[in-house]
Amino acid sequence: MEDVAIADRRRQQFSEEGFNHMISKIVITGGPCAGKSTAMSWIRNAFSQRGYSVLIVPETATELITGGVAPWTCGTNVEYQKCQVELQITKERLFEQAASTMSAEKILIVCDRGIMDNRAYMNEEEFESVLRALDGDIVKWRDGYDAVFHLVTAANGAEEYYSNANNAARYETAEEAISLDDRLLSGWVGHKHLRVIDNATDFEGKMKRLEKEIASFLQESHPYEMERKFLIAFPDISWLESNPLCRKVEIEQVYLKSDPGEEIRVRKRGENGHYMYYETHKRPISGMKRMSTERHLSQSEYRHLLKNADPERHRISKTRYCLTYENRYFEIDIYPFWKEQAILEIELRDEKEEICLPSEIRLIREVTDDPEYKNASLAKEAL
Repeated sequence: MEDVAIADRRRQQFSEEGFNHMISKIVITGGPCAGKSTAMSWIRNAFSQRGYSVLIVPETATELITGGVAPWTCGTNVEYQKCQVELQITKERLFEQAASTMSAEKILIVCDRGIMDNRAYMNEEEFESVLRALDGDIVKWRDGYDAVFHLVTAANGAEEYYSNANNAARYETAEEAISLDDRLLSGWVGHKHLRVIDNATDFEGKMKRLEKEIASFLQESHPYEMERKFLIAFPDISWLESNPLCRKVEIEQVYLKSDPGEEIRVRKRGENGHYMYYETHKRPISGMKRMSTERHLSQSEYRHLLKNADPERHRISKTRYCLTYENRYFEIDIYPFWKEQAILEIELRDEKEEICLPSEIRLIREVTDDPEYKNASLAKEAL
């Protein structure tokens, strides 16, 4: 979110036939009985009407389990998970390959669950074993999707509708469903565009909110999103790092030379030596509203663009804690040159929306409209 309120994360691709594609790949995830099956049909209908060719990648776990391949039929859970993750990767690759051959201008690939959902069904040792076996890394598996939308299980907030009658592979009690919902969400925390759709409305309202969030991500509903920024006291790092719904990522960004009124930056974002790379063009509209476009970069493209760095701004390095709290996604930025304060940001659905902060966070003041706390300004002062 950080200074960026809307981003064209869609990947522009040119096939051998010369087609110009805008391909987006998103994940619909969530706990048991959250509405995913209905959501797939809803998304296909809603976005087909908006001019998208919608491709649905079916849920891999249900395919395997109903076909007789399950954790309890394979030799070990790790062996099963390796099969599931490898099949998931293969399916997504084939769907992207097929999308690149299509003549449609706008293509939306919707994954009924993604790779990181599998983490909820493994302990850390098992997950590390699968990572090694498939030569994977968390950053690519999590951030390889353009956006993630988590539907909260009906067992949390709509208990009267929780049922396993519509899915033979579902066996969880309501309590187990809530616990699993948290574990599934935890696997995606750290993604740069994660949205949680709770049960605050009836089910139709839930589907409409999901559609609105996806449309906003795709820039179909309005040309901007809104965010608020707060100066907070330096947070309790031990509390953040012990929270299962919090994830630490490392960010390094460099501002490039640009025309007056526009900011261009490149960023590498990841953890444990694994990174994704982005270029962002930003133009402010008002304090809360910003327009920007963003594209993925290869490492070589990133290094090449660094040659155009703005000599008047330093490189910004920071640690970001992505925190989910009461179905909202917060980002807390820790800078090496600050020892007593930090920045917290949140994207809004409405300018008048109330924000509830965790009790562990001590608010100093709002700095949404204060240019002193924008990263572009901090880059002029960073050591």
